[in-house]
Amino acid sequence: MTLILASRPNVYSSSPLDRIATRREDPAWIAERLADPETLFVPVWRAKNLVRGSGEGIPEAVYISGEMAHTLRVREDGPWAFLGILDDRAVFALDISAAEDPVPLLPESLGSFVDLRSVGWGVPRPEASVLAHARGLMHWRQRHKFCSVCGNPCEVKSSGHVLRCTVCETQHFPRTDPAVIMLVHRGDRALLGHSSRFPRATMYSTLAGFVEPGETLEEAVRREVLEESGITVGDVHYHSSQPWPFPGNIMLGFYAEALTEQITIDPEELKDARWFSRDEMRQPDQHGFALPRVDSIARRLIEDWLAHG
Repeated sequence: MTLILASRPNVYSSSPLDRIATRREDPAWIAERLADPETLFVPVWRAKNLVRGSGEGIPEAVYISGEMAHTLRVREDGPWAFLGILDDRAVFALDISAAEDPVPLLPESLGSFVDLRSVGWGVPRPEASVLAHARGLMHWRQRHKFCSVCGNPCEVKSSGHVLRCTVCETQHFPRTDPAVIMLVHRGDRALLGHSSRFPRATMYSTLAGFVEPGETLEEAVRREVLEESGITVGDVHYHSSQPWPFPGNIMLGFYAEALTEQITIDPEELKDARWFSRDEMRQPDQHGFALPRVDSIARRLIEDWLAHG
């Protein structure tokens, strides 16, 4: 099996932030940064991020600072968290989901709140990583206000990175669920599947699934492929990983060599699965199907495989 290396970083990777975790436990320093007019805030509204130029060329992440940021933080009083340092300026995520409409809160010229997956980051952009970081952390904060052990309210610690139960004192940390995603191939063909959950009716993508307790990543790849498609997999090789805060995953990308070809789909997981040749995958429109979005690791697995054949 040919080892295929990642040709470039994935979208939502390559963060420019120094997370400087030691500062999370320094409340005086955090208070100073929150009051500093130079501090940057990354607003999140109902899992959407503030972006300028989405769908109009090169999208640009929007940070806010100064009096506008101070007014927004005081007025909305939503969850926040320290993300790190960017060019000597502190960066915080700020959730303003309590507002019914975010439009009156910020000047229209700043941009609009959009789902990151709709932006179309075709290449790795450090700012995309910052927005994904903020989105994932705020999603966790909004959905883990109560202790999963005893059900009592939690209090915020470590500048937004820890929630501690006010009764049993159990500490809860940001959750990231590992999922394997794999391009299964055999000779000059690769296996792609279509799910009813996909945003486009013609889209075919790599298979994927969550890692279960007590399971290695390679075992997860083989199990998921067999369950979803009936294909038996032999060699499994790692390609790369990608943060995927939709809502809180880390996608672990692999290539998997198929030992069998007969497809038997699990209708609960897939509506269809097919073997596609390299020629077909290089010209999907001409063959009546679409590949996954350019910001996904699924697309990267496909593109790097095509480049090696």
